[in-house]
Amino acid sequence: MSERLETCELTLPLGKIKGVKRLSLYDDTYFSFEKIPFAKPPLGELRFKAPEPADPWSGVLDCTQYAEKPTQRNLMTGVIEGTEDCLYLNVYSKQLKSDKPLPVMVYIYGGAFTVGEATRELYGPDYFMAKDVVLVVFNYRVDCLGFLLLKDRSLKVPGNAGLKDQVLALKWVKENISHFNGDSNNITVFGNSAGGVSTHFMMCTEQTKGLFHKAILMSGTVHNYWSDNPREDFAFRLAQQYGFTGDNIDAKVLEHLQGVPARDLVNHNLITPEHRRNGMLFTFGPTVESYVGEDCVVPKPPVEMARDAWSNNFPTMLGGTSFEGLFMYPEVSANLKALDSLSQDPARMVPLEVREVNSEQENLEYGQRLIKAHFGDAPPSSKLFMNILDYYSYNTYWHGYNRTLNSRLAYSKAPTYYYRFDFDSPNFNFYRLKFCGDNIKTGVSHADELSYLFRNSGSWKLEKSSAEYRTIERMIGIWTAFAATSNPNCPEIGNLDWKPSTKDDPELVFNISNDVQIIKLPEYEKLKIWDGIYKPDQLI
Repeated sequence: MSERLETCELTLPLGKIKGVKRLSLYDDTYFSFEKIPFAKPPLGELRFKAPEPADPWSGVLDCTQYAEKPTQRNLMTGVIEGTEDCLYLNVYSKQLKSDKPLPVMVYIYGGAFTVGEATRELYGPDYFMAKDVVLVVFNYRVDCLGFLLLKDRSLKVPGNAGLKDQVLALKWVKENISHFNGDSNNITVFGNSAGGVSTHFMMCTEQTKGLFHKAILMSGTVHNYWSDNPREDFAFRLAQQYGFTGDNIDAKVLEHLQGVPARDLVNHNLITPEHRRNGMLFTFGPTVESYVGEDCVVPKPPVEMARDAWSNNFPTMLGGTSFEGLFMYPEVSANLKALDSLSQDPARMVPLEVREVNSEQENLEYGQRLIKAHFGDAPPSSKLFMNILDYYSYNTYWHGYNRTLNSRLAYSKAPTYYYRFDFDSPNFNFYRLKFCGDNIKTGVSHADELSYLFRNSGSWKLEKSSAEYRTIERMIGIWTAFAATSNPNCPEIGNLDWKPSTKDDPELVFNISNDVQIIKLPEYEKLKIWDGIYKPDQLI
């Protein structure tokens, strides 16, 4: 039997919308408005290009169900999903009327810039709705539809259309959120993984200046090497994969690609073994744009953008999980032989951005240094499976966050709060279960903290006495306190006084486990080894 929900109407500058009053998993009421258009459908001539603001509509727009996900190929199953007409957002408000407008939290999803969705299947607002906040979740284009790049300026495809979707969504929030009882002068942007990188890009680009007031970077920043993969001529190769036989002329390539169905376009296979050796995780993603136009988001390398970013004047929270590298379990287990040959090719351990500026001899030495740090005195082999996952925790994740922390300590005048999520549940850490199945039964994987911020389709109602429920309370307490006051200290963490990081004690971190405490970052000593393979001007 379907539930009958009380509906409500709002009038926005572009037209009227109808939403519903919902009940969360823990019986909190809230107001839900989903599938609100913030851009024109990016179809036809608009494919691959910067989004254009949505047109007004007549009548009352039904905003009671969320939009389909953007067109993408599921990373786990390979199934093609979603639709090209995807530029919609959802607004969940605890109260539509109150003495003061509510703090606004805008979430940007992750998914390697290749997948992702703003749906209640993955990002249900239930836990946040225990607090007086407004939560916004939006779609942005992924894969080639969001990140194709062409050099010909006249075609207006310089890259990063997906980031430009994010900019337009943030403009929409700034202009419209007051209609949902949101405080347009207190907006926090947060995101996980590629969403963390996206949040950091939003902090660094001039396009968003003044659109939000603080940020939370979760398991991804522009200092992660994969935030800016060197882009090759993937547009031409993509066109060739779909029957293009002409010369590599951008206008002809674009014309051909605009004629290929979206669901075919994302079903490509362009990454070579050499790309993999160089650490490339996905084909299409953010990059320095091919020219600086008026809507350019990434005009220069992101590490340089971070140094003089407008957001250096506002508070930021930053952190990751204690065993990020479990994310790589499927890939490593599918290619165990590569571990047995690592001793013959130690330079493979060294990030490409380091390799490119050093001699072969230096890279060999750095590779051996990293092997010693992660494998000890034993030669790398498929038997030391967990050691390579430990290496990925640093290479792919923690070293980037640490660089961001040091960048903030060097260039920012505003507080930076550093955290480490280390709560290990046998059955509620959904992302470890997704990546590792039953093969690895402990460890806090990349994205596991999302299990305690958002209800997803696999969640269930917990006993309020459980450690898992207590962790939800703590996470929501910290995240919403930071959104409301720019300070993460809250009743849910007791009497602990979590202070911003300092140059004097950069290794101190707020650790969220069965208990919460301030500790020395357990990863700190290895991170210093990683620092040592970079030239100082490269690091931050």
